Amino acid sequence: MNTTAIRHSEAEQRLGAVVGALKAEDWDRPSPCEGWTARDVLSHIIDTQREFFTGRDLDLGDRPSLDDPAGAWQKHNARVADIVADDALVNTPYDGYFGPTTIGATFDQFYVWDMIVHRWDLATSAGLEETFNEAELERIEAGADSFGDSLYMDGVCAPGVEAPEGADRSTRVLARLGRRRPDAV
Repeated sequence: MNTTAIRHSEAEQRLGAVVGALKAEDWDRPSPCEGWTARDVLSHIIDTQREFFTGRDLDLGDRPSLDDPAGAWQKHNARVADIVADDALVNTPYDGYFGPTTIGATFDQFYVWDMIVHRWDLATSAGLEETFNEAELERIEAGADSFGDSLYMDGVCAPGVEAPEGADRSTRVLARLGRRRPDAV
């Protein structure tokens, strides 16, 4: 299995567990992403991944309905897992937003990163406790560093907020991404 497929699978295992833990009534609760419900967050993850792949002439089939969010995620994710398992495809070069890259590098750098960050948003919207491990915190910080000012473009992250004094690393990272822990407000 190639690196992109491995990283996608690792991120999906934890995200999939959160998606599966949300109850029907949780999907319409507000998320930490201003103006978005949990359903909107999942829709964003699915739609941005679809746009990325279809923009490279890859067919993901019909967009699954979010009437059943967990089912939609499973269908979408199975298609994505098949795509990123293709070694030749993930090594396909193209000119990306930050310059020459490959399909796999972009998917890993941004879209897998997005899955990790939005896992916390989905869990928080449902009142579930969700944490990042040290490797995920490293990855989130490295990704945020690599995006530069683009991190705060419309549709990426809200402007950073101040973390409470003495906050742990996770709370500081979330604050950088414009998010506050519910218990840190």
